[in-house]
Amino acid sequence: MNKDIEFSSTGKALYEKIMNKTAKIGVVGLGYVGLPLAVEKAKAGYYVTGFDVQKQKVDDVNSGHNYIGDVVDEELYLLVKEKKLQATEDYSFIKEVDAVFICVPTPLDKYMQPDISYVVNSTRSIAQNLHEGMLVVLESTTYPGTTEEVVKPILEESGLKCGIDFFLAFSPERVDPGNKKFKTKNTPKVVGGMTKCCTEIAAAVYRNVLEGEIFPVSSPAVAEMEKILENTFRNINIALVNEMAILCKRMGIDIWEVIDAAASKPYGFMPFYPGPGLGGHCIPIDPYYLTWKAREYNYHTKLIEVSGEINNFMPEFVVENIMKILNKSKLALNGAKVLLLGVAYKKDIDDYRESPVLKIIELLEEQGAQIIINDPHVPTFKCSGKLYKTVEMDDDMVSNADIVVITTDHSIYDYEKILKDAKVIYDTRNAMGHIKNLRDKIYKL
Repeated sequence: MNKDIEFSSTGKALYEKIMNKTAKIGVVGLGYVGLPLAVEKAKAGYYVTGFDVQKQKVDDVNSGHNYIGDVVDEELYLLVKEKKLQATEDYSFIKEVDAVFICVPTPLDKYMQPDISYVVNSTRSIAQNLHEGMLVVLESTTYPGTTEEVVKPILEESGLKCGIDFFLAFSPERVDPGNKKFKTKNTPKVVGGMTKCCTEIAAAVYRNVLEGEIFPVSSPAVAEMEKILENTFRNINIALVNEMAILCKRMGIDIWEVIDAAASKPYGFMPFYPGPGLGGHCIPIDPYYLTWKAREYNYHTKLIEVSGEINNFMPEFVVENIMKILNKSKLALNGAKVLLLGVAYKKDIDDYRESPVLKIIELLEEQGAQIIINDPHVPTFKCSGKLYKTVEMDDDMVSNADIVVITTDHSIYDYEKILKDAKVIYDTRNAMGHIKNLRDKIYKL
């Protein structure tokens, strides 16, 4: 405990429970962020209860059945068997925990404005069961000010005082599905509390659970803005390289070779790569949270919005190029057999949230194409409210297609075999960049 920080008696008692691991932990939301976090906390020795409104997720956890790629099946099963981890739909059990972490979705509405209803509803459920000596940490990515302006007032409706009776902080999730090197366990964590005491108590939990560095900041707003900066940085740089790809295509220059050449510079350059569009729950969405919040301060975030326009255009660019490639074979897109390889938003994962492939499917169907879809990691998915099933790969599927489009560069694909069997290939990920033969059959983004 930092001796320079003044703790209330309630704060001291909670801090001690956290340090000796007698504190009970709650995690609200058992998705890509919440379940890995719950598992790590249980592995560290805490008793953890997961809360979710989806009965299927609750049932899966309680049966030890894993549904998240970054969670080890055996670890989840053993934690449940040893009763270190359990799940429930009943939010009244929140009153039995000492610290609760909110890991719920923060999507955009149809007007591209923040939808924090999941955060608000979760906070209200917590407020109804809030007790003295409880820590509440918001991990869901949101606009700067949410913790102080939205979460804190709801919790204080209980009559308890933040920083004295209960403790509140924001610590942005940094989940990168499929990352082989950085997982929940070893990724550095930023923590910003409403008071220094709040920060210290929240940081204590993470230090007891994670291996990555814990980086305290002065307020929740700093931590909230930090997460938006991370994803806006990626959004803008991907937009830049996507725009370069569009221009290079018109100029007859290989963008992939250009990037490799630029990356040879040992300073001042970081390679980003073009693709069929942005995917995932963070990068295509989070910058718009800042754009929305900026209006309150009479500021227009021009660069962010232009970047969004460029990235959102990429599915159209892909379909335009499919049409041009088919035209070279004197084929129309209407009625053409188009084989899409990959639905997930990036390689070797089953996550297709906000995948640009969904927009590509919509555009191809509008043009009357006959679409065949394969993704070994995504057996079923929803697009525009319709349920799709992906089909298993076979030689005839590839050879019968008028064009094969690589939309996700999964490692499991045998690219040399696909190249041999295909009539023509449109590679939006440079998955075949290493192949030297039959280059005349390959068109690149």
